[in-house]
Amino acid sequence: MSNIIIGTAGHIDHGKTALIKALNGYEGDSTNEEKQRGITIDLSFSNLSKGQQNIAFIDVPGHEKLVKNMIAGAFGFDYVMLVISAAEGIKPQTVEHIEIINLLGLKDIIVTITKKDLVTEEELKEQEKNILNFLGEYDFDIKFLQAVSVYDEKSIERLKDKLFTIKNSSKQEENFFRYYVDRVFSPKGIGTVVTGTVLGHMCELNEKVFICDAQKESKIKNIQVHNENVIEANISNRAAINLQGINASNIKKGDLITKKGYLRGFDMIDISFCALKEKTLQHNKNYTMFIGSKKIEVKVLLFDSTTSLEKGFATIKADENLYSVFGEKIILRQGNATIAGAKVLNPIVDPMKKNQKRVLLEALDKNNFEEAYRELLNAHKKGLGLISSTQRFALSHEQAIEFGRSLENVFIDEKELIIYPIETKDLILDFIRDIYTKNTYALLSSTSLKLRLKWASEGFIQSALDILEEENFLVKENNLYKNANIKEDFAKNLENIVLQRLEKEDIAPTAPYNIYDDLDLDRKLGDNILKSLTSKKQVIRLQHNLFIHGESLNKLIASMKEIIKQDGYIEIANFKEHYELSRKYIVTYLDYLDNFSNIKKEGNKRVFV
Repeated sequence: MSNIIIGTAGHIDHGKTALIKALNGYEGDSTNEEKQRGITIDLSFSNLSKGQQNIAFIDVPGHEKLVKNMIAGAFGFDYVMLVISAAEGIKPQTVEHIEIINLLGLKDIIVTITKKDLVTEEELKEQEKNILNFLGEYDFDIKFLQAVSVYDEKSIERLKDKLFTIKNSSKQEENFFRYYVDRVFSPKGIGTVVTGTVLGHMCELNEKVFICDAQKESKIKNIQVHNENVIEANISNRAAINLQGINASNIKKGDLITKKGYLRGFDMIDISFCALKEKTLQHNKNYTMFIGSKKIEVKVLLFDSTTSLEKGFATIKADENLYSVFGEKIILRQGNATIAGAKVLNPIVDPMKKNQKRVLLEALDKNNFEEAYRELLNAHKKGLGLISSTQRFALSHEQAIEFGRSLENVFIDEKELIIYPIETKDLILDFIRDIYTKNTYALLSSTSLKLRLKWASEGFIQSALDILEEENFLVKENNLYKNANIKEDFAKNLENIVLQRLEKEDIAPTAPYNIYDDLDLDRKLGDNILKSLTSKKQVIRLQHNLFIHGESLNKLIASMKEIIKQDGYIEIANFKEHYELSRKYIVTYLDYLDNFSNIKKEGNKRVFV
C-alpha cells in the first residue's frame, strides 16, 4: 500500500479542520477546550483510503501562539496542503506557516482555497492569482490548486480525486528506524503507547527498539496504523506503537525512538542556518529549537563569533544530549517569533581545530562528502567508524563503503566498518618492527597484536603483516609470524623461556597473559606451552590463571608443613609471618594443602591428621 502524509497549514479559521472532516468525516477538534475555543490546539491525525492508496492527514494549529505545535507536525509531512480562505486570502499566520514550511525544506505543496461559496467567480480567480504570485517568491513545487466549499460535495470529490493522483512518499530510506514521539498514552491493561511518524526505515512487531532520551531498550508489542493492527509500519506511516517494559512517565513528546547502536547523543551539534527576512541569529544567545517533535532551549554560538548573522554556520549547545542526523531540519524561535531555519551538518562532536571544522562544515553544506571524509580522517588518524555513516552523512553502510572505495590513499575495513588514512599503517608497521627487533623470539598473530593496538582493526593489522612478510622481515607459520632471520624451530626454546620465567618468579608468579605480553607471544601459543609444561609436571596449575614452577611449589609445601610442625597449625596469619604474599596466593596455597592425606582442615586452620 502506498503511504502519503499530508499536513495542513494556514491561518486560523480558514477551514483546515472543516476541510478534513469533509474529506474523511473525522472531527479533528475533539477536546473540550478545542471545541469551546473553535481552534485546533494540538495535532490531529486522520486518514483517507482508496484501494491500495492511503493518505494520512496531520491537521496542525493555525493560531500564532500555537505555531510550536505546527512545527512539531511539519517534520513528518510528505506534502503540505496550504489552506487559504477565498474570502480573506493570505493572512499573517499563512505567511508564517509558509516561511516555516520553506525553512523545513518542504517543497511539495497543494493549494486548497476554501469557502469559495463566499466569493464570486471573479473574486475567486483574483485570489488564485494573488496566491500563486505570492508563492512564486519561494522554491515550492505546487502540485495543483483546487478551490472548494465544504457545502459543495462535488468540489470535495474533485479534491479527493486529485489527492489520489499524487505520488507516494519521497522520504529517504535509511538503514535504521527512527520515530519522534508526538503523543504518549497509558491505556488501562495495555501499557505504554506512543504515536508518531515512521522515518528512516520500517519497524516490525516484536522488534527491539531503543528510546534514546531515556537510554532504555524496549520491544514493540503491537503496532496500529489508522486503528488497525499490523505486523509492520513503513516510512510515512502514522503509527501507534505499544512498547513493552517502559513506563509512560519515562517517555515524553519529542523523544526519539530508534535502533540501539545507530545514534550517539551529544550536547552540541553544528548547523548551517538562514534567518528570515530582516532577522538575524545572534551569537551566544538563547533560542527555542524545534527538531522533529522535540522542543528544547538551546544556546547558539555563531561559528565566526560575530554579533549576529543572517546566514552562516553555528554550534547549537544544549543542556542534554541531542540525537540528530545529517540533513535534519531545525527551526529556531524566540518567544512567539520564528527567527531562522537550519540544517544539521555535523551531528557528532569531533576533536577538531577551528580551521578544520570550517572546511568540514563548508564541505557538508555542499554535500561534498569526499572533502568531508578527508577532513574527518585528518582528525581521526586512528580510524573513522563507518558505523555512524547514516548519522554523519545520511548514507547507508553499503553506500559509505562504496563511497570510501572511490577515495585514494585510504584503507577500508569493510568487516569492522572503519576507514583509515593509509599513512596510519606506518604506525602499525613501526610498532611490529619494534617488537621483533627487541625480541628475537617473538611469535604473534594479528589477533594478539589487536589486543595491543586497540584502535586498529584486525584487518588493518593483517595488511601491515602482509607487507612485512613481503619484505622478508617476518615469516608466517600457520597463523603466527616469526622473525625471518630465525631459521631454527624455536618452539622448545620458548618452553624453556616460559619455564625459566616461572622459576624466577618462584611462589609469586604473574598471570599467564602478562607473561605472554612480556615475551611477545600469541596467547593461544602461550596457552599451548603451559599445557605442555603442566603435562610434563614441570609446571603446576593451581587456578585458571595461576601457574607455578613445580620445584617452587614443592619447596613451598615443605615449608608450610614445617610451619604446622612448629605452630601446630597453619592459617593466613602465621603464613604471612613467613611470606610476604598477597591474600590471593596465600588462600590458593592453603587450599592446595587439602590435597594431602596427612593434612586436614579445622575451621580456617590446617593441621596434621
